[in-house]
Amino acid sequence: MEPHQLELLAPARDADIGIEAVNHGADAVYIGGPSFGARAAASNDIADIARLAAHAHRFNARVFATLNTILRDDELEPARRQIHQLYEAGVDALIIQDMGLLELDLPPIQLHASTQTDIRTPDKARFLQDVGLSQIVLARELDLKQIAAIRAATRSETTLEFFVHGALCVAYSGQCYLSHAHTGRSANRGDCSQACRLPYQVADLEGRIIAHDKHVLSMKDNNQSANLEALIDAGIRSFKIEGRYKDMGYVKNITAHYRTLLDQIIERRPEFAWASPGRTTFSFTPDPHQNFNREFTDYFVGGRRADIGAFDTPKNPGLPIGHVGKVGDTWIELVTDLPGTVLNNGDGLCYYTLQKELTGLAINRAEQAGEHIWRVFPKDSMAGFKDLRAGTALNRNRDMNWIRMLDKASSRRRIDVWVRFEETAAGFSLTLTDEEGYTATVNAAHAREPARDAVQAAASLREHLGKLGATSFAARHIALEWHQPWFVPASFINALRRDTVAALEAVRAAGYVRPSRAQPVDPPAIYPDDTLSYLANVYNHKAHDFYARHGVKVIAAAYESHEETGEVSLMITRHCVRYSLSLCPKQAKGVPGVQGTVRAAPLTLTHGSERLTLRFDCKACEMHVVGKAKPAVAKNSAPLTFYRTRT
Repeated sequence: MEPHQLELLAPARDADIGIEAVNHGADAVYIGGPSFGARAAASNDIADIARLAAHAHRFNARVFATLNTILRDDELEPARRQIHQLYEAGVDALIIQDMGLLELDLPPIQLHASTQTDIRTPDKARFLQDVGLSQIVLARELDLKQIAAIRAATRSETTLEFFVHGALCVAYSGQCYLSHAHTGRSANRGDCSQACRLPYQVADLEGRIIAHDKHVLSMKDNNQSANLEALIDAGIRSFKIEGRYKDMGYVKNITAHYRTLLDQIIERRPEFAWASPGRTTFSFTPDPHQNFNREFTDYFVGGRRADIGAFDTPKNPGLPIGHVGKVGDTWIELVTDLPGTVLNNGDGLCYYTLQKELTGLAINRAEQAGEHIWRVFPKDSMAGFKDLRAGTALNRNRDMNWIRMLDKASSRRRIDVWVRFEETAAGFSLTLTDEEGYTATVNAAHAREPARDAVQAAASLREHLGKLGATSFAARHIALEWHQPWFVPASFINALRRDTVAALEAVRAAGYVRPSRAQPVDPPAIYPDDTLSYLANVYNHKAHDFYARHGVKVIAAAYESHEETGEVSLMITRHCVRYSLSLCPKQAKGVPGVQGTVRAAPLTLTHGSERLTLRFDCKACEMHVVGKAKPAVAKNSAPLTFYRTRT
């Protein structure tokens, strides 16, 4: 029985970051094309994507292009042309949200369902599988039992993908319209304004303040490091790192971190295998805490938790480093917690004010003033640092030594090869066979002259044959097949080795096979529901035709069409503000004196002039953020309707 492959999927803001993701152990990389991606500011031209694909394919790693926004009718043809260009550039799969694309003439590229398609149920997952999507990205909010139920309902060849690290959208992906309602910038079109990271005042229906200027919709960052094996056992086979806006250092570090963890599991459990060849070594010890994070949570994988929010700040609080010893006119004295701590010019420190506001302090100059003591001169005036006094705890959220280390080459990825050097009638031959079974042989004529020192000749030959450091290969074993040791000049060996490596690279490139497109079932699968509201994000007539062909009778247009003019759910989330503030009726159940006094009545959120209502669906254990589009946004474009009148 073939082992199950475990895929590490890394983000790429651009081709150079994608190449380093592969070098740091990614089995696949996802990247935005020229347009129509859910990260509008992370687009790339076709030539750069082709460059990334060529590098990735050297390791049989794959490149996925994101085309995961909803499209207007006038955008379908440009999108179709772009997909053909991406396919010609070597892209292996397309990550999509808009089902209208399935009605177009596409190349035979594999299709994956974006997390924007909101996959929470076995029925939805099975439907997307049955219409031809080979890999489906599950909702981040699922727990292990829900994931296992989806695995049981889908075919084994359908790959389940799950986000294991990075920023968390508080809403079910694809079910947030808050940004569009307030600014006209649609999250479903790659232009989210991140209203969830703003501070809000929370009040009850009587106007009593429950929370003041808290970021109650802002989540901590996702970190599933401790849950990888449980996710594997539940059926996840692709482990996705969030971050197409992230920099090179983040992608290097986080990819290396999860590569290390997955390698440990694969080494221990032979029923699992690497999804691409080549083992990676790092010149640093990966540490997720060194990159920007809002502190970490494993969200709902292990069940509902109260501490999933980054309510005090959406910024990076960093790692504890010490406390303030003294405060001068232009400096502070920092007493470090650990011996050997080094501060650098350019480091970033931060602290919480008495009002729990995170305040940053950039170091202009740092001088060691004694054991555990550093004198730090901030770039900004000391007068601007509120509540900074002796005893204030300090964190470091930017470490210049770490940044400089990851600015350099920090990994080596090599494919194992078996080397066989043989004598021939006309001279010598060299054969390289890699761990996937690809092989290449080069023959070269050369006079044979007996070696004066047999031991030295063999040692020298092995040394030069094993010099593969600048290539994608590492010599696992070197065999010398000759009836006696010969003198072979180093220049000849080096040229033969280079030619054979080039031949093996060519054989590997010729042998690379892109994953095949899954075929939809026949007759067409029936969609789980016969009615679709604006929550289905149907924004063009091809998408309408798709759902109609799959049995849906009533199809409303997407929220972005402005057909919905009144108050609606602008965000649906499994995060519950009542639960996080210990105001949930289920929490009060069984508590004497409290049971029955707590009701799931609506709450209000206020930020400036923005006012939203929180409504609670306790049966589904979900929260709805209710509001309506601003008049200026609603008037911005003509509504898209699929019917003459609404009923």
